[in-house]
Amino acid sequence: MELQWALLVLGFFLLSTESHGCGVGYIKKNTNCTDEDECETPSLCGENSQCVNTHGSYYCTCNEGFLSIPPNFTASTAGECVDINECFDKTPACPSDLVCVNTIGSYNCTNCPKGFIRDPKLNSSCKDIDECKDPDVCGTNADCKNLPGSFICECHTGYSNYSNNQSKCTDIDECKDPDVCGTNADCKNHIGSFICECHKGYSNYGNNQSKCTEMNCDEFKIESDMQGKLKDILTLLRDSCESLRDTGVGRQTGEQLLEILITSTDYLLSDGNIADSETLSQFLDAVENSMHLIGPQLKAPVTRMETHNTFAEVAVRRGQAPPSGCVTLSTDSALFNTSWETVVGKSYPGFGFVALVSYKDMESSSDQFHTISRERSDDRERNITYQLNSKVVTAVVSNPETKQLSEPVTLIFTHEQERAESEGVGYSCVYWNEAEGAWSGRGCEEAWSNSTHTACSCSHLSSFAVLMALYPIQESFELVLITRVGLVLSLLCLFLCILTFRFCRSIQGTRNSIHLHLSVCLFIADLVFLCGISSTHDQVGCAIVAGLLHFFFLSAFCWMLLEGVQLYRMVVLVFHTTLKHLYMYAAGYGVPLAIVIISAISYPRGYGTDRHCWLSLEFMWSFFAPVCIIVVLNSLFFIITVWKLAEKFSSLNPDLSKLRNIRGFTVTAVAQLCVLGGMWVFGCFLFQEEGTQVVLYLFTILNSLQGALIFIMHCLLSKQVREEYCKLISRICSDKEKKYSDFSTNQSSNSQRPLRSDQSTAESKI
Repeated sequence: MELQWALLVLGFFLLSTESHGCGVGYIKKNTNCTDEDECETPSLCGENSQCVNTHGSYYCTCNEGFLSIPPNFTASTAGECVDINECFDKTPACPSDLVCVNTIGSYNCTNCPKGFIRDPKLNSSCKDIDECKDPDVCGTNADCKNLPGSFICECHTGYSNYSNNQSKCTDIDECKDPDVCGTNADCKNHIGSFICECHKGYSNYGNNQSKCTEMNCDEFKIESDMQGKLKDILTLLRDSCESLRDTGVGRQTGEQLLEILITSTDYLLSDGNIADSETLSQFLDAVENSMHLIGPQLKAPVTRMETHNTFAEVAVRRGQAPPSGCVTLSTDSALFNTSWETVVGKSYPGFGFVALVSYKDMESSSDQFHTISRERSDDRERNITYQLNSKVVTAVVSNPETKQLSEPVTLIFTHEQERAESEGVGYSCVYWNEAEGAWSGRGCEEAWSNSTHTACSCSHLSSFAVLMALYPIQESFELVLITRVGLVLSLLCLFLCILTFRFCRSIQGTRNSIHLHLSVCLFIADLVFLCGISSTHDQVGCAIVAGLLHFFFLSAFCWMLLEGVQLYRMVVLVFHTTLKHLYMYAAGYGVPLAIVIISAISYPRGYGTDRHCWLSLEFMWSFFAPVCIIVVLNSLFFIITVWKLAEKFSSLNPDLSKLRNIRGFTVTAVAQLCVLGGMWVFGCFLFQEEGTQVVLYLFTILNSLQGALIFIMHCLLSKQVREEYCKLISRICSDKEKKYSDFSTNQSSNSQRPLRSDQSTAESKI
């Protein structure tokens, strides 16, 4: 039954298909179904392909040289034709001597460019031919350098291929150029080189391809008064010079000669026997001449040597063409800057050198500064002292004409003492004038200067240094007048204070004793200051004055500290508020004495300066350190005292009279500390070289007022002292009136009753 139904359905399907149309890929013509030619549609398969029609369908196939992906594709399968790279096939597409070049759908076989060859590993590329693998391509007189597709032959010195870079090099006959050795030598050509054989009396210092210069060995002349070591150096250099002049070969190399010179110079400087002008001239001249002999013989481009007292740096350049550009040499204390054009000069013998030599511990006497003093007309009448503030350096170049350079050279010196240029200090750039045996400033100018360095611009070469001029600061008449009048006023007031504290009975006590010793210390300090602060002509006496000032000013601050301690005890303690005199003397005089003794033993040169009999600047800490400590401690005591006073004033039953007295004492003590402490705020700058006139005036005024202010605060503002002054004045006045009245009475009695004189005398006595 099921089979019958299946056959029925199949028959129905066939009948329906035949009745409605043709199958896929066919079209109906008349009553018949025929094949449809899909390839009639243009660009159905795309580029590089062809369409092939089949019964009821079609497919696309690629042209030759293209690969179908996927094979036999149709438009519905989205295939394409890809170019085949025939040059990468396993079977070579081209002969071995050609290179395969792929094209779209095909390939070409071509030759490699000149200088290239086909790479067997890569059929489609050419690789460079390394011609330099052939050792004979350039020969032995050149270096072969390979280039892409070519090569060049770089000739050795003395050979040439005359602009044909791919040919072998042949020897150059340098002697054809008459200027190659100059007129003072004979040129001899060698294979790849040449030499200049100097005439007698000339030398090229062992540089056989340089021009020859005249050898003047008389520069190393030996004077009869020269030191033994200096004679030995000159003898050695003279022998080497003569050997170069006669044979062209020195007895020592340049490096050996430089080491001998530096070592001998170090010995001479350490011996300390070249301070006089004549010996110094001989020494510096010998060094300069030695560098002219040694410099051309050095082989290295830069040579440096250093000993304990000497430092040298030499730069050398050689070649057919003169060097150009800047050249800078430096030692531990100076920097020298110039140009190679200045070093070489107008004539270039085939080499050039520049040398800088620095000397340590070189001293100069005062007579060596007379030339610089003459050059400064405004300094003739002033008491100016000079001293070297840099190491002395010698600058030498191969240029024989250095008296007037075409362009100035620059030297930058490091100061030995770091002091800024100010009203009292000036710097000068000087050179050693051998003709006058002194330092001179002609031809050298100061470019700029600061506290650590000075730059000099000089139009000639020699031995140079930086000279420091110390100008004495002239104190004005007004300042001297204020100082002397103020100190006299201060001494007078302090003397009145001493009398008052000593003999005024109503104020006797511990605090009065402190004021007495404070006044005594300030009185002695001001007296010593007035009489001896400028006694710098006597070094020992000046040191004693400085020591006394150090002691008594410190003692004054110590007694002020004791006053602060006493006020603190009066407020805080109820009983035993007095200080024992032994303790006060130990603190007021013993502590300053110990500080002065320790300071004098540790640094005795700190007492006394060139301008004042006071502590030196680097030693000022021995005074200001204790003063700062005392001021800080006293300030703490006063703060605590004022705080305690405020508490007591706020209590219920304060002893007002006693507290008011203590308050008054505290106010005067604080004012006293401000006067003396403020004075030394300016006093710390008084004795510096850079101290200004304003600071001098402030210090002088405060120093002058301290005695008067102490007299006003502790005497005139004290009610008890004023009462004692009034009593004293009244007593003096009453005694004068009594004497006058007695004298008048006696005169009148004698005139009226001359016969009763015995009786009247008896009555008066009764």
